Amino acid sequence: MMRLTLLLSILFSLSLFSQQISPLNEKRYEDSLKIVVKSHLDNSKKADAYYLLSNYSRNTDSSWSKKCLESGRVLSKNNAFLMAEFYYYNGLYFLEKDKEKASGYFQMAIKELGRFKTEKSDIIQALSWFNYGLIKKNKEGYPFFIKIMLEKSIPLVEKYETSRTLGFLYTQLALTFTYNAEFQKAEYYNNKAIENLQKNSPNSAELFYAYLSSSSNFCYQAKGDKAKNFLDKAEKMIQLYPESSANAAYLYGKTLYLITKQKNEEALPVIEQGLVYAIKFNQNLLAQMFYLNKCDIFRKLKRYTEAKNVLENILKEKTLVIDANNRKTIYRQLSNLNEEMGNSSDALSWERKYSKLNDSLNSENIKLEINTLEKKFNTAEKERKIATLHAEKKQKELEVNKKNSYLWGLGLSLLLIISLFVLFMIIYRKNNKISEQKEINLQQKIKDIRQKEELTLTKAILESEERERERIARDLHDGLGGMLAGVKINLSSWSSSYFKEENTEFSKILEQLDRSVGELRYVARNLMPESLLNFGLETALNDLCEFYTRTDMEVDFQPLNIESTLSLPIQVNIYRIVQELLANAVKHSGGNHILLQCSQSEDHFMITVEDDGEGFAEDIYKTTNSMGLRNLRNRVGYLKGKLEINSDHEGTTINIELDTNAI
Repeated sequence: MMRLTLLLSILFSLSLFSQQISPLNEKRYEDSLKIVVKSHLDNSKKADAYYLLSNYSRNTDSSWSKKCLESGRVLSKNNAFLMAEFYYYNGLYFLEKDKEKASGYFQMAIKELGRFKTEKSDIIQALSWFNYGLIKKNKEGYPFFIKIMLEKSIPLVEKYETSRTLGFLYTQLALTFTYNAEFQKAEYYNNKAIENLQKNSPNSAELFYAYLSSSSNFCYQAKGDKAKNFLDKAEKMIQLYPESSANAAYLYGKTLYLITKQKNEEALPVIEQGLVYAIKFNQNLLAQMFYLNKCDIFRKLKRYTEAKNVLENILKEKTLVIDANNRKTIYRQLSNLNEEMGNSSDALSWERKYSKLNDSLNSENIKLEINTLEKKFNTAEKERKIATLHAEKKQKELEVNKKNSYLWGLGLSLLLIISLFVLFMIIYRKNNKISEQKEINLQQKIKDIRQKEELTLTKAILESEERERERIARDLHDGLGGMLAGVKINLSSWSSSYFKEENTEFSKILEQLDRSVGELRYVARNLMPESLLNFGLETALNDLCEFYTRTDMEVDFQPLNIESTLSLPIQVNIYRIVQELLANAVKHSGGNHILLQCSQSEDHFMITVEDDGEGFAEDIYKTTNSMGLRNLRNRVGYLKGKLEINSDHEGTTINIELDTNAI
C-alpha cells in the first residue's frame, strides 16, 4: 500500500506543477497584481498582470479567472507578443477543463512565440512545451514526456542560468524519474534544481517545491533521514506564511515522511490538518491523496473496515479513478483488504474487477499489434509477388533476345558465308559477350532478390520472436499470475475455516506460493525488459550489465553517443546481440572482467566485448552449431553487419559493426 501511495503522490506533484508557481506569500502577490491592473501603467504591464491573476485564481474562482483572461486579451489586441502569451494562459485555464483544447492553445503559443527571440519568449515556450508534454503523457507514455523535456523544454531556458524556470523544469524532470523508479537520475536533477535556485532565487516557491521533490524521492527509497533534511528546509520556508495554499503540499510531504518512518499515529493529525488546507483551496486531487494515506495507516493499524470505507469513498469521488490504471490499482487494494478481513467473496469480486479492467487495458494494445503484424505481412507478400513477376519478365526478355541474336547471326552466315566470314565471327563474339553480360546481370538480380527474401524472412522471424517473448511475458504476469493470486485468496479463506489455530506447515505452503508468484513475475520481466521499452537502449544495456555483475565477475559498460532516436526494432536487436555476447562471456570465458563498449557514429553502431578468460580454438565459432551463435549471426546479418572474433589464451575480443538504416 505504501508503494501505491507514493506512486500516486508523484502523479499529484506533476499535476500541481502544471502551471506557473505563485510565490509563497500569496496575499501580497495577489494584492500587488490588483494594484497593477488598476494603475495607469502601459497596457503591456496591465495585460501581464491580468494573465497572472487569471492563472492564480483558476482553481479557486473560475469565473473571475476567465474575466481576467478576457481583460488581458482585450489589452493585447495590438501586440503580437501579448497575444501569443494569451494562447499560453488560455491553455492553462482549460488545463483541467478540456485537455484537448488546452493542448491546441499550447501549440499555438509555441508557434507564435517562436517569432520572438527574447528570454521571456523562450521561457513561456518552454513552459508551453512542458504542459503540452504533460497532457500527452497519458496517451504517449513517460518516454515521450521525458523526450519533450530534454529536447524541447529545457534547452530553451538552459542559456538563462539565473532563471527560476530552469530550476522548476529540473524539478519536474526529477519527479518524472522518481515516478519511474530512476532514483539516482531523480536525485541528480533535484540537486541541479536546488543548486540553481539556492544561488539565484533563495526565497522562491520553486525552491520550496524542489525541497519537497527531494524529500519524496528519498521517502520512495525508504530513506527517511535524508528525506527529513529537505523536509525541514521546506518547513522553514513555509512557516512564515500560514495562509498559503502551499501548506497543503508541505503537509503532504510530512505525511509521506511519517509513514516512511512508520509513525502512523503521528501522521493522522497531520493528514487532518492537510485536508483543511486542501479543501479550503479546492485542491480536490490532493485531498483524495490525503485520504489514500489515511487508508494506508488504517490498514497498518488493522482498522480494516475504516480503510475499506476510505477506499470506497475514493472510488465514489472519482478524482483519482478517472485514470484507468489508478482505478485498477485501487481494485487490487480492495481485494487485498477484503482478503485480510476474511471476506473471501468480496475479495474475489474485486479481484475479478481488477482482472477484467487489466484485460481491457491490454486488449487494445493486442489488437493494435495484430493489425500491425498483419499489415507488415501483407506488404511483404505483395513485394515478394512483384519481385517474382519482375524476374520472370526479365527472363523471358533475355530468352527472346538470345533467340533473335542467334537467328540474325545465322541469316548473315548463310548469305555471306564466304565473303563475310570474318565479319560474322566478330559479330558472333560480340553477341556472345552481350549474352554473357546479360547472364551476369540476371544472376546478380536473382542474388539481390534472394537476399531481399532472406532479409524479409529474417525480419519476420526476429519480430515474431520478440512478439512471442512479449506475449509470454504478458500471459505469465497477468494470466498465470492472476490465477495464482486467486488460488492464494481461496487457500487463505479455506484455512480460516478449517484451522482453529495457526498451522505452521500451511503457512509455509502459502509463503512458497508467494515466492512462486514473485519468481514468475521476475521471469516475465526478463522476457521483455521494461527498461528498454520505457527508457531506451542505453539504460537497458546498463541494467543488463548490472544483472551479470557479481563478486567474481566485473562487467564494465562504456557507452558513447548512443542516440535515443533509434527505432524500437533496431534497439531490440542490438539489445539481444549484446545479451547473447555477455551470456556467452559469463558462461564460457572463465574470466573475471568483461568490457562492453557501445558507440554510434551517424548510421553505424559499433559493439566491442572483451574478456580476460582462457579463449578458445581458432575458427571454432565458424564450425560450431551453437544455437546462440547462430542467432547472433542472424541478427548481425539482419542489420547488414560485420562480425569479427579474435581469441587466444589471454582472452577473447568480439567486434561488431551494424547499419542502423538496415531496416
